[in-house]
Amino acid sequence: MSDNGVHRSAVLLFSLGQAEAVEVFKYLGPKEVQKISLAMASINNLSHEDIDDVVGKFREECQARASLGASDEYLRNVLVEALGADKASNLLDKIMQGNDQSGIESLKWMDPSSAADLIRNEHPQIVATILVHLDPDLSSAILGYFPERLRNEVLIRTATLEGVQPQALRELNDVLTQLLSGSDRIKKSAAGGIALTAEILNFMGGNVEASALGYIREHDPELAQRIQDKMFVFENILDIDDRSIQTILREVQTDSLVVALKGTSQELKDKIFRNMSQRAAEMLRDDLEAKGPVKLSEVEAEQKEILKVVRKLADDGQIVLGSKGGDEGLVE
Repeated sequence: MSDNGVHRSAVLLFSLGQAEAVEVFKYLGPKEVQKISLAMASINNLSHEDIDDVVGKFREECQARASLGASDEYLRNVLVEALGADKASNLLDKIMQGNDQSGIESLKWMDPSSAADLIRNEHPQIVATILVHLDPDLSSAILGYFPERLRNEVLIRTATLEGVQPQALRELNDVLTQLLSGSDRIKKSAAGGIALTAEILNFMGGNVEASALGYIREHDPELAQRIQDKMFVFENILDIDDRSIQTILREVQTDSLVVALKGTSQELKDKIFRNMSQRAAEMLRDDLEAKGPVKLSEVEAEQKEILKVVRKLADDGQIVLGSKGGDEGLVE
């Protein structure tokens, strides 16, 4: 959801009223609720023109889609045709879960510290099995509250986890007080693996990332190298084509970009400048010079936020992530 989409959603919910807004929130995921709630909290002096504009566009979109409907069977057939049986099954499981807030869904609504406290005393294999069902940024945040040894043990198991069979998943539900949903629709649980572990590590700070990779390398050098090969870090933006860079820049705030570019290579800065208008590039250069020194933690935080945008655009098919080396550098 773009920044404009979040703002429009916030305005629309204000116009609907409290009771109706509550009903809408019931159908949203944790991230959407957080984003829209923050947008609603930041709105001041909302004019009638703003409300009329948003409500009018919403009405037009509803009318355009009024004649479109899809049964579960139709949706299943379309997704299977487009994605293949396995991917379609996993996606449909998520779509059809509805408003069930038991099991793994409840973890998604918890703050990372509370979630970490809930599962830190479980066996590392169980913790890894839980984390592969969460978004990588949430898994990364939870791991950040673990002691270093536990964190590294969990990451090794995440990298080598290929999936959990339904029976084992049901047993895990019982042991963890239904942390995972026991739906009959589940065909196969979320898998771990190299790509997911790399994505989790991408959200961690440099020191934690280096420690984890070093620990894994001691136990299995080949596994560590495979994880590192899959990781996409901020400097890898150099390997993205110019059109994709321009798409990314449209979704990134200038203030965030200024901080994120601090300490990066001149080559990366030049690539960004080349994909902006001359005036925008000059303003960005001026902002970078005027900004002065920035804490490394602040730079890494802004880089992570931009990487979230990059990954979402890639997941939506709007850009392609690749490397100068060819297909081996593609991020799954």
